Amino acid sequence: MSKSVRIIGIDPGLRRCGWGILDAVDNRLTFVAAGTLTPPVEGPLASRLAALAEGLAGVLDAHGPHEAAVEETFVNAGARSALILGQARGVVLVTPALRGLPVSEYAANLVKKSVVGTGHADKAQVGLMVRTLLPTALVKGADAADALAIAICHAHHRVSALRMRSLA
Repeated sequence: MSKSVRIIGIDPGLRRCGWGILDAVDNRLTFVAAGTLTPPVEGPLASRLAALAEGLAGVLDAHGPHEAAVEETFVNAGARSALILGQARGVVLVTPALRGLPVSEYAANLVKKSVVGTGHADKAQVGLMVRTLLPTALVKGADAADALAIAICHAHHRVSALRMRSLA
């Protein structure tokens, strides 16, 4: 019998950082929790990043995930926006890593393809499939739905990776 693993999916952002947690046993998924962190939009960047780290640390402490999955961000915005988002991603990557969690990264197209079946799905399609795959999920907002999609993607890909390792 396979062991349950608790996965947190994180959709990074400094204004809105979605998070979603599920338990996975092979390909069976159970919703645990989801939400959105909203650090202050005003003030020094360092303080805003610290608020993001503290909020994420609180989620990790409250739910005790075993693994983390983070979406790689694709940005067409200006250089300043990309730099700020990159700094928020750094916080999102290092916060679970400092707690000893393995952190995996997934491209947005792979997340969409894994959950919806097409890499060019829109947010509404992702949200619908998340609610279909996790019917007990209480999802408030697209950022939390995206984070659950990232966790679902990781759950499916980790099973494949484990099977490949067992064949080697």
